[in-house]
Amino acid sequence: MQRVTNCAVIKDGQILLLQKPSRGWWVAPGGKMESGESIKESATREFREETGLSVIHPELNGVYTIVIEENGETVSEWMLFTFKAVDYSGSLLSQSPEGELKWWDCKEVATLIMAEGDQSIIGHALNGTGIQYGTFYYTPDYKLLRSRLDPSQAPKS
Repeated sequence: MQRVTNCAVIKDGQILLLQKPSRGWWVAPGGKMESGESIKESATREFREETGLSVIHPELNGVYTIVIEENGETVSEWMLFTFKAVDYSGSLLSQSPEGELKWWDCKEVATLIMAEGDQSIIGHALNGTGIQYGTFYYTPDYKLLRSRLDPSQAPKS
């Protein structure tokens, strides 16, 4: 099972997101864990590699299982560990090796093109409290089939 981390940095009413060129979707910067890394080490390393910024005191914000199903069968599954930080140091890369970086007003996030599950994940980073747990089921082309979120950790309206 693949392990993936990402980090949502939210500061002064804005969130830094990365637009992946393959689908044009906006995501929180992150990527695959390396052997022997802790989830926190992975999240800070991936964020720095993709943005040039070093997050300060990132906190675990969500733990998710992502399941890809085809014809009722699981074809792929991975774990996503989402962190949240409100401060950083360093200078933003003018061009990320992974796509376009942009600071977005937090109120605009719901209008951005992204995977349906990411709306919930980023929404929790913006408005939720505590650690959210959930599972997202997708088709191989990332159409959301269904999801389950721990109701006690659902984002505030």
